[in-house]
Formats: sequence, structure tokens, C-alpha cells
Amino acid sequence: MYVLHITQCPEPPNASSTILPCARRQLECSGPRWHIELQPWAGPDQSLDEEASRFLSYISTTQIACDHMGTDSLATDSSPATKPWLVCLDDRFGLAHQIHSKQCRLYSLGLGNDDTHFEVRMAKDGCEVHRFDPSVKAAHVLESRRLWHHRLAIDWRDPHPAVAAQKLHSNTRKLGSILNEFGHHKIDILKADLESAEWKVLENLILEDVLEQIGQLIFEIHLHWPGFEVSGSESSVVRFWYSLLKELERKDFRLFHTYKDLSKPQLFLKKDIFNASSCYTLSWVNTRWK
Repeated sequence: MYVLHITQCPEPPNASSTILPCARRQLECSGPRWHIELQPWAGPDQSLDEEASRFLSYISTTQIACDHMGTDSLATDSSPATKPWLVCLDDRFGLAHQIHSKQCRLYSLGLGNDDTHFEVRMAKDGCEVHRFDPSVKAAHVLESRRLWHHRLAIDWRDPHPAVAAQKLHSNTRKLGSILNEFGHHKIDILKADLESAEWKVLENLILEDVLEQIGQLIFEIHLHWPGFEVSGSESSVVRFWYSLLKELERKDFRLFHTYKDLSKPQLFLKKDIFNASSCYTLSWVNTRWK
């Protein structure tokens, strides 16, 4: 069972009552983070209605304008609302230049998804594309398309050493471990469709500061149930989701596109309420990316 905690750190000597929380005084705190800092409750009742209203408003409101969005080609920016997988190609964020100069790198994390249109298109446009999916028959590369297929699953934890020792090639890793293993220091685009594992994977990226190595995020999020190893009351689950997305904002990621998938069941934590879809695709850009 996953238990939600608030991150705290020891107060310095002679600390007064006006000292700010740990996350706001990073210079006074040291050591690894084990849990994200939860945001305050949305309202005094700590109710699902309050939390859901805040969360759904947050994921439905873009935070930064992107004038050129596309996937089919660098010139494609028409009818963006009909396309769930979008990157921001504005010059100020550098991705278009990286693609033109054949220096773009895309990681695509998936679970049994046969639709690789986005990956193939980005490879043709000039990206080095690495697709991670444990369901593929074998690792291989399509050299002409710069598209690599890896029979690996991205998880929020590495396998236990005792378990890994029994397998010659363990096919589960944290993203940070994969980056170290491949010798990749930066990912221009991280796309993830993890069928409800996205919340724990996103938490791991935050806690281990892997976000610093990512330029743009495109995540499909699932709201029909809490997600793998996330539990608690319904209101606390939504508060946790919201807190994760606020951590992205703190890391200077800004939401530039949101897509509500109306083809999926209209369920929110197994309830037909809030006029919510069970599936959204959200796109962020790292505004500090260089």
C-alpha cells in the first residue's frame, strides 16, 4: 500500500516560527527526498468535490502559449486540439533547431501500444527515437528511420538485486538508470503512455531530479482509478495527483497543451461525475531548457 506523506526536514538551531517549509528553503535542507510535498487541501472540507474541481481546472488550463505545435512535420500546427501527441516547436524552446540539426532525442515509454505513428514521424523529421515497451518481441533498430525498439519497461524502482541476479537481462528499470546505462544526459522529448503507472513514474522523476534532463513532457494520464501503488481516500488521491503536477510547475515546466479524450469512458475514480474523461494527454515544456 502506498501512503502519502508530507516532506519535512529538521529545523535549524534557533529557528523561529516564521521559518518557511523545507521545499521553500532548499539551501537549509540536505539529503535525498523520499516523498513529494503535498499541496494544501483545496478547501476546508477536504472533500472529493473540492479536490476534483481544482485538479480538473488545473489540467484543463494551459499555462503558456505555444504558437507552433506539431507532430506530422515541422510545419504542422493546424487543428492542434484534435491531436493528443504534440510538441512545441517555438524557436525560444530550441526543439525545432534540434530536429533540423539531427540532434533531437525522444524517449517513448509505453505498454503494449501498437500505434507508433508519432515515433515514426519524429524519427523521419530528424529525432533519435528510443521506444521502450516490454511487449515488443526483441530489441531492434530501424536504422533508416533512427528508431530504436527496446524490450524494456520503465518503472518507478529498479528490480531488487536478488531478483535481478536470477535474470540475465532484467527488463525493468527506472528512467534514471536507463539514462546512465545508455550514456544519455538529455532527452528533448519524453512521451509516456503507461496505463496508470504514470503517477508513480512521474513521482520518481521528481524525487530523483531526472526532470532536469528533459526538455518536453507528453504524458497520458488516467483518472478512472488511483493508479498503481497509490491509495488512500478519494480526496487524498486527487490531492496527490495535483501535488505531482505542481511539482512540475516548481521545476519550471509549463503546460502548453491539454487534450481530453472523449472516446474513453467518462469516469473519474470509477464515478460518472465532474464531466471528466478517464483519460487526458498533457504536454509541458521546460522553460529553462537549453
